[in-house]
Amino acid sequence: MELEELEGLEPVSPNGQYFSSDALSLSVLAVLEFEIPIDLGYQTMFLLKNVFLPISPRFSSIMVENNGKKEWKRVEVKLEDHLHIPTFPSNLSPKSYDKYIDDYLSKLSTERFPQGKPLWEVHIINYPTSNAAGNIIFKFHHALGDGYSLMGALISSLQRADDPSLPLNFPSRQRSESKRENFVTKTFSAVCNTISDFWSASLKIMKEDDLTPIKSGNDAIEFRPSTVSTMTFSLDQIKSIKNKLGMTVNDVLTGMIFFGTRLYMQEINQSSSKADCTSIMLINTRFIGDYVPIEEMMKPNSKTPWGNRFTWVHISVPKLTQLSNALDFIWNTQKIIKKKRSSLAAYFSSRLLEILDKFGSHEASSRYIHHTVKNSSMVISNVIGPVEKMSLANHPIKGLYFLMGGIPQGFQITIVSYMGKVRLAFKMETGLIDPQKFKSCMQNALEMILKDSDLMRND
Repeated sequence: MELEELEGLEPVSPNGQYFSSDALSLSVLAVLEFEIPIDLGYQTMFLLKNVFLPISPRFSSIMVENNGKKEWKRVEVKLEDHLHIPTFPSNLSPKSYDKYIDDYLSKLSTERFPQGKPLWEVHIINYPTSNAAGNIIFKFHHALGDGYSLMGALISSLQRADDPSLPLNFPSRQRSESKRENFVTKTFSAVCNTISDFWSASLKIMKEDDLTPIKSGNDAIEFRPSTVSTMTFSLDQIKSIKNKLGMTVNDVLTGMIFFGTRLYMQEINQSSSKADCTSIMLINTRFIGDYVPIEEMMKPNSKTPWGNRFTWVHISVPKLTQLSNALDFIWNTQKIIKKKRSSLAAYFSSRLLEILDKFGSHEASSRYIHHTVKNSSMVISNVIGPVEKMSLANHPIKGLYFLMGGIPQGFQITIVSYMGKVRLAFKMETGLIDPQKFKSCMQNALEMILKDSDLMRND
């Protein structure tokens, strides 16, 4: 039963419309790993109805077309249509169930949401894997919100495992101190970087990265099978490198990912270590420090509003040379990222999408995003998770990670922090990248960075 008429509905944001078109349909899959078998029983529907749905009116809304524009229309939600409990063969080993969940996530990430229903699903997988006694997968359409919003929605549905009456805390987002620059120098640098970055970003619609061991160039890559694998690192270890090198945690993680990727490419094909390789990095545009309560996000004039408040930047992955060591590579990566931060290219790219939308259509903007992403080699996204252990209805959560669905890209890396750990999840085109070999190269990259940073401190 429909609850509202077409008049006075909330418009879907421009980004929300770009992400829900014929050319592009993006989703976010958040995976919660539980310490004990999942036994929610009757609580499942109660939690969905009384805890989850009230978080945002968009969870009870569908998209409708009204005079050529998409809007959110409230509807009555049939919870049973959104809850899925798959059945796998019984009495298998945890390693066997790893493969079943891998295949399940691969299939789930390629499927578009059906029309006429609110754009979210919950999948309860009560089979023991190598990492958990059970898993719950939340699938959201990206039009509902970005990673910051959706993480906030999940957090508001969960409690601290040690004391549910206390709030969850998040790691500090303070930056390392940087040298002050002369205003004129800084402005001139920003202008030059903006022109250069906007030009190179515009070229991405026409020029594709080289084909390498991490990029196949296959069409319709978002519908092809993928392999999912994860790694866990110590956040304290990453922070130790950060403090020694005088950079941010994101700088260290990005440098490690790029370095590990180049090591893998070189191991598979020596010449590919110098191939043109570009990463698209998603960036939150809110002026924030830490997460705020979901109630604050939903306020009309909130400084940290709900929605899709992010953009992206193109980052060229540094090339390996015989003269470079791990720290040279990391500092080179930081230098590139610093230029991107001082550039307004991401802002002008957003304005370009608005122009395409205004004089063309949402589909034109979606196609531009599609081609830009497809022509790159990888996508990186990260969110910050809580410091304390979480629980859902007295079910402690051991770990979590997230993936993106519908991305026209065969290689994506997502990052989330939780309980002093950093979890990297890799979604790779099946048959292209060897997950175990890639993770080995990533581990080698971290060890080389640690070793060189220790030597630097002792010099």
